[in-house]
Amino acid sequence: MPAKRSLTGSLDQPTTAPLPRRAPVQQRSRERMDRILAVATAMIGARGSDQLKMGEVAEQAGISIGSLYQYFPDKSAIIRSLAERCSAESRRCIEDALTQVQSVAELETAYGSLIDIYYDIYRAEPVMRDIWSGTQADKQLAALELAESRICGGMLADAMARAHGAPDGASYAATAFLIWQLGEATMRLAVSVDEEEGAALVAAFRRMTLREILTPLRE
Repeated sequence: MPAKRSLTGSLDQPTTAPLPRRAPVQQRSRERMDRILAVATAMIGARGSDQLKMGEVAEQAGISIGSLYQYFPDKSAIIRSLAERCSAESRRCIEDALTQVQSVAELETAYGSLIDIYYDIYRAEPVMRDIWSGTQADKQLAALELAESRICGGMLADAMARAHGAPDGASYAATAFLIWQLGEATMRLAVSVDEEEGAALVAAFRRMTLREILTPLRE
């Protein structure tokens, strides 16, 4: 079972969304970017991304507003960088859980563990909830989420293929991709209602998707 961990705990290079204006190539620059993103994370957690102000980020990070703009042209770029960091850490967690799956029993255990981890993280990480709630309004965030769902769905499809003795994950790709997208939507819905209802929604999603995941495709 993969260890539970925060999805906003480490900085990774961006994946599909645009790079910040200035890529950090020296240790000092990387440390400054880490500090900027740490400040932004704290501010979003306290007040939400709508209240994120570039001037306040610069002040709390201990840099000039001009220096901040060298790294991030606007607050949307900061939010996308945080989203990229969440996605990269999330992908590592999924790889840890799924890459060793070889049987149906291992698939059931790994998939169930991932659902528990994700629900716990969505409940515990206001920054993650706030970032992904903006995917409908931000086309680049939506594109990032879609790309990550394809990658993670691909890992699930490969695990399903190994568990069911299929030659590759191609036959399971559509199912796994759909399940992954529905999972993201389920988690967002679950944390928007009270805890008891949220837990019931996640349990229902687990039952529905496990039936599909654990059943081999028929010719």
